[in-house]
Amino acid sequence: METSSSTSLRELSSPVEPSNPRPEYPRPQFVRTEWRNLNGWWKFRVDDQNAGLEQHWFDATDFPAKILVPFAFESKMSGIGDRSFHPCVWYQRPFDVPESWAGKRIRLNFGAVDYRATVWVNGIVVAWHEGGHTPFSCDITGALLPTGNVLVVRAEDPPTDRYIPRGKQHWEATPVSIFYARTTGIWQSVWLEPVSLSHLESVRITSTVDGIVSFSAKIASPGPSQFVNISIHDHGRTLAAAMSLADGPGAVISAQLADPKLWSPEQPYLYDVGIELHGPDGLLDAVDSYFGIRSIATQDGKVLLNGTPVYLRTVLDQGYWPESNLTPPSDEAIQDDIRRAKDLGFNGVRKHQKVEDPRFLYWADRMGLLVSAEMANAYLFNEDAVARMTREWIEVVSRDYNHPSIIIWTPVNESWGVPNLSDRRQQAHLKALYHLTKSLDDTRLVIDNDGWEHTEVTDLFAIHDYTRTGKEFEQRFQNITQGLPPPKYGKLYVAPGHRYNGSPILLWEFGGVGYILPEDLHKVPENSWGYSGVEVDQAGALARIRGLYEAIARLPQICGICYTQLYDVEQEVNGLMTYDRRMKFDAKAIREINSLLF
Repeated sequence: METSSSTSLRELSSPVEPSNPRPEYPRPQFVRTEWRNLNGWWKFRVDDQNAGLEQHWFDATDFPAKILVPFAFESKMSGIGDRSFHPCVWYQRPFDVPESWAGKRIRLNFGAVDYRATVWVNGIVVAWHEGGHTPFSCDITGALLPTGNVLVVRAEDPPTDRYIPRGKQHWEATPVSIFYARTTGIWQSVWLEPVSLSHLESVRITSTVDGIVSFSAKIASPGPSQFVNISIHDHGRTLAAAMSLADGPGAVISAQLADPKLWSPEQPYLYDVGIELHGPDGLLDAVDSYFGIRSIATQDGKVLLNGTPVYLRTVLDQGYWPESNLTPPSDEAIQDDIRRAKDLGFNGVRKHQKVEDPRFLYWADRMGLLVSAEMANAYLFNEDAVARMTREWIEVVSRDYNHPSIIIWTPVNESWGVPNLSDRRQQAHLKALYHLTKSLDDTRLVIDNDGWEHTEVTDLFAIHDYTRTGKEFEQRFQNITQGLPPPKYGKLYVAPGHRYNGSPILLWEFGGVGYILPEDLHKVPENSWGYSGVEVDQAGALARIRGLYEAIARLPQICGICYTQLYDVEQEVNGLMTYDRRMKFDAKAIREINSLLF
């Protein structure tokens, strides 16, 4: 429905209030026991004329609509469901701080706000952040009143700016082709928590398969004579403990585990850890976290997990839901997607053009799912795009470093954001992102340009090919390492001035076999499509999928695949499930097809 005024938005708001949307703790790798969830109904107002700052809306109380946070106004679960352009929107809600938090510093946390956010508490600016996929936090203590506090957020997301990292969010009014609905404003959880003036800011956990675990803690407002304790637990039993004196704003602590248990999709073993910051007068801060021990490497054209070759059987997972767009509707929905992927015989997912909710990565860690993590890209190149991409990618890698499920980082997909790699600047940016990622994290593999024009610095040679049948595919790729064939889209697999570097080859997008369930024929979008056509019956679709897998099984040069895709998304009907997660095929049949690759 198209709307353009605050009145129509108010009319769309749902009169039914859910008890507590997304009630789980939003930051599972860095958990504090005391916190307050600010999700729920907020007042809401669009600012199509960009008049809010001049008219001091941060002091106003007459926001006429309401919205269910953390769902974007474009989604149905927000209570609004307006997909038209509103580049600037405002949020407002009252809140109070529990009396038990007296004497503490109060931090306000946002999981993600797309794209630029300005935050006021009681009319005082407390935070500004740019980047639609990463968290930010601020100390609001100095702006608080004893009671009756008011929180206001202004979010700005220019819908047609293709120099902003936006992933699959379309810059035109109606989603078409491979692009979908936009997400504007708050789309992940908002919460408060109390801390001491000096507190833990983050902890980076690095482990090795021989049981050495290193903790690098950052300390906010450090003081004298501070130290950090860590204790590692296995189902409540303490296995190791260590302590290190803080060196200014940081501390590094190491521990050794005897007979370490390794993490894998088959046995996703995790260790719990408690981390405490102490000062001369006692405990200042405590957080709970966890880690898994695993290694990922390449050797002789193969990918090695914990030193053993593993065939990556992954599926494309774009992280969209029909009622909530990019925001997972619930923790249970996340678990169900992971469970379905594993039931279908996949050992991993390629998260595509989305920086996923931390709760997804938490459950991937817990349930045993390999993850190829990917940045949401811009589409065009200039110096602004370089700065935006670089800043936000650093935040992504920092946020998700501790998740053992992530084995691959992918900053760029199909030359998005670097559309002309004959341009030396764009080529330099692509290679710089690879080296930047390695400088931030040398424990994972990095794909420089997924599926498109690779340079010689990539760890994995990922190709995308939607050849229709297995016979055609085998003919195209029978000499895969001897002069790679061009993709069907007319691009090259190697950037100008570069050669194939001998890295392991992944078929990192293929399939795309479309099929529509008979009961859905009357309700799919008119522009529905599949990458390699739409089959009229289930048997034909299944036979074509099997044919592709059989061809790949005869090509030992390929060490991993990513089938497109796990579920339909809007007008794309090439999923193994429908958009609302109904199975199109018998799970056992897909699982047997996946078993052809090992």
